[in-house]
Amino acid sequence: MKKIGLILPVALLTMAAALPALGQSGCVDSPENPTLVLGLIASAAGIGFVQVSNRLKSRKRSKDQ
Repeated sequence: MKKIGLILPVALLTMAAALPALGQSGCVDSPENPTLVLGLIASAAGIGFVQVSNRLKSRKRSKDQ
């Protein structure tokens, strides 16, 4: 349940950042939306950062006990 509290705001911010790019006219034959792809990469990196920091915190707590 805690992960949804972290993932949902990141996903909403990513989608909000990608919305202005959808209104621009560009290459119609582009196979993917580069803004969306970069947003997905950024959100995956954010989630990865949270996972790594949680692991480091849990290791520190286990060493202290």
